[in-house]
Amino acid sequence: MEMAEFIESRRPRWEKLEKLLDQSEVRGLRGLSLDDARTLGKLYRAVSSDLLWVRARSGSADVSAYLNDLVGRAYALTYPGRRPRLADVWGFVARGFPALLRREWRMYVAAVLLFLAGVGFGYLGMMVDPDAAHYLVPAEHLDMDPVQRAANEAAGDGMSAGQQAHFSSFLFTHNIQVAFLCFALGVTLGLGTAVMLFVNGLFLGALAHVYAAKGMAGWFWAWILPHGIPEITAICIAGAAGLVIARGLVAPKGLPRGQALRAEAVTAVKLLFGTLVLFVLAGFIEGTVSQIHPPKLSVAFKVTFALVVGSGVYSYLLSDWLRGSRSDDARLDAPRAS
Repeated sequence: MEMAEFIESRRPRWEKLEKLLDQSEVRGLRGLSLDDARTLGKLYRAVSSDLLWVRARSGSADVSAYLNDLVGRAYALTYPGRRPRLADVWGFVARGFPALLRREWRMYVAAVLLFLAGVGFGYLGMMVDPDAAHYLVPAEHLDMDPVQRAANEAAGDGMSAGQQAHFSSFLFTHNIQVAFLCFALGVTLGLGTAVMLFVNGLFLGALAHVYAAKGMAGWFWAWILPHGIPEITAICIAGAAGLVIARGLVAPKGLPRGQALRAEAVTAVKLLFGTLVLFVLAGFIEGTVSQIHPPKLSVAFKVTFALVVGSGVYSYLLSDWLRGSRSDDARLDAPRAS
């Protein structure tokens, strides 16, 4: 049987199981009639067989993910005794998230390229037309002279500890909002996600040129890179999550768009969930090392620190490649709320 024919013939029972799961997740299994409860059990076993059939023939990843989600939901209802544990969360963070990123590496690369395109455009735009600063440079930096700022920091006349904490808190909140928007705007067929990635890269590129034009490029990157590597990585992963949602709308691959979107949303939410570790790391560094400027911490030290942090972050994210193992769908399941 061909894959398209298989999907068409099995779709009614998939939809029926999904409908029963929706009902039972709202009202509980006791809200189902005896016949419906028996039907749910039969469909659970039947769809499990369908999932094995698709996997055995290396079928569509989207169909496999959709069926895996149905089977996982049915299992959670049928065997409710097991609740999410700290070990489940740790298992996802330690192994499941890198494996999921490996599976969606194309979306991540696309998000990174969009961000870098913005960086390049912002930098070149400022080179060509410095008067464009009012449009390209973030407002809070327009009246801030890089040389004077560095001198103030060196003399201890920069932001106070309280101001630094407030500024770091603002940036941390802002960056999480940016990440969430990159994710949520996937429903605009990915256009909103692409714009968010490009614009945030544009601001960074324009600001980099402002400092470089004053001979402060080293000072600037020593400020940005320690927290920027995990932070920008997290934003790009959130962008990849948005592009995954867009994929469900643009390329449903034989499934109704609603089903394809739900299946892709499972993957997208897991990607977004995985960025929390990176944002916590970035927030900690941003409130400490990033705000300590020369001569207290030299440019060389801070750049070296950033490279060490970056090596650690990407060793973690690429760990599934380094292990050389295929990802196991079971370990990709993020904990469900009880």
